[in-house]
Amino acid sequence: MFIESVFMFAAALVSVHYEDGIIGPFFNSVAVTFGCALILFFLGRDADSEMGRRESFFIVAVTWIIFSFFGMLPFYLSGSISDVTDAYFESISGFTTTGATILNNIEAMPKGLLFWRSLMQWLGGIGIIVFTLVLLPFFAGNGAHLYRAETSSIVLEKLRPRVRETARKLWIVYVVLTVILVLLLWSGPMTLFDAVCHAFTTIATGGFSTKQQSILHWHSAYIEYVIVFFMILGGTNFSLIYYMFYKNFKRIRQDDEFKWYLSALVVATLMIFVGLIVSHQGYGNLEHIFRDSLFQATALFTSCGFATADYVSWGPYFWVIILMLVVSGACAGSTSGGMKVIRSGTLIKSVLNEFSRQIHPRAVLPVKINKVVVPQEVIANVMVFALVYIMVIVISTLLLTIVGVDFVESIGSAVCSIGNVGPALGKTGPVGTFAHLPDFAKWVLCFDMIVGRLELFTLLIIFMPGFWKK
Repeated sequence: MFIESVFMFAAALVSVHYEDGIIGPFFNSVAVTFGCALILFFLGRDADSEMGRRESFFIVAVTWIIFSFFGMLPFYLSGSISDVTDAYFESISGFTTTGATILNNIEAMPKGLLFWRSLMQWLGGIGIIVFTLVLLPFFAGNGAHLYRAETSSIVLEKLRPRVRETARKLWIVYVVLTVILVLLLWSGPMTLFDAVCHAFTTIATGGFSTKQQSILHWHSAYIEYVIVFFMILGGTNFSLIYYMFYKNFKRIRQDDEFKWYLSALVVATLMIFVGLIVSHQGYGNLEHIFRDSLFQATALFTSCGFATADYVSWGPYFWVIILMLVVSGACAGSTSGGMKVIRSGTLIKSVLNEFSRQIHPRAVLPVKINKVVVPQEVIANVMVFALVYIMVIVISTLLLTIVGVDFVESIGSAVCSIGNVGPALGKTGPVGTFAHLPDFAKWVLCFDMIVGRLELFTLLIIFMPGFWKK
């Protein structure tokens, strides 16, 4: 919360610079956040510093909930979003890098709040807990559990022996990429303010924009191709980007997940491109159609959620492709949402092995990733993850339909919220917002966003009775 108040103060300074009329509420939000942080600090100063797995799960889950609560204060206290549910929805959508919004006129928002929306996604992208490990040395002794709870994956790769050093390296990569993207966007038709905000939300694969039309506002092929490239980087395992900086290209070439990720992106782009041509929905020249296909496939696959076209109007064929991309997600160790490519690849390999085993019952057919045999317990974990992921989508869809939300809109919103994508289907698509949904539906989707951002188990496990037993 100390960290949050510092970044909130930076957003308040933007409000001062632009004199956008909400300077008082912004500084009040900073004061409340900082004051509560001080109270909690003194309440816990004599607490036992011993931290196990259960404490780590609890800390990570609660941190995201509390961060989002205080993050909504500038929206609520300024009156820009007068409803608590809507303010919390916008805040949690920001920190979880989902990008779903209830705002119907984004350009009318004060500049300080637009900057804060983007900054929330930038903070949430690489992970609040990972950021905490870099700055707070008193977590160093117990950092491993927090790091594992925050960055759950099949393979937890450490770039350095110490977790805190790993987190620091990841943040250096994150900041460097952000600065490069700011300069590239500023070189195009964007102002410095827009370039900074979009750099924050692109690297974080968040999707919040300063314009109601998102990236389409600029009608710039240069902007779109630059953002596509950095969305792809945002969906890549940051460990691989680290190796790229140190010219360890062999490690990148040998990574199965990265190859699957790029291959799936190429296939999805071609399927959308051909579909638009065959259905005569393409407009402009072939390059324009290809660019829209590439941009939307990348934005949805990496869970960024930017838009240059209304894919909802394209029809059900495209919706199926979109939902498949959203469920799969990009690489583990990236800022993207979804199940992650490495889990999808493991499931596919397991299914193919099972078919082969039907023909050759005695054959030993291990699942290998990066030429390493995946243990059976890991495969079981992936299968359980996939099952729970589908169950959460089904239950969320049912809850949304109960309060009168259209079925297509319900399933689209559930899938895109747990996948941390943002724009969904129906009225919640790229040209719509989530403002019209009932409050109950918004709280369900808030839950989905956190569950998806923490990859299910970190949050759901605290609802298990056994979690609380000594």
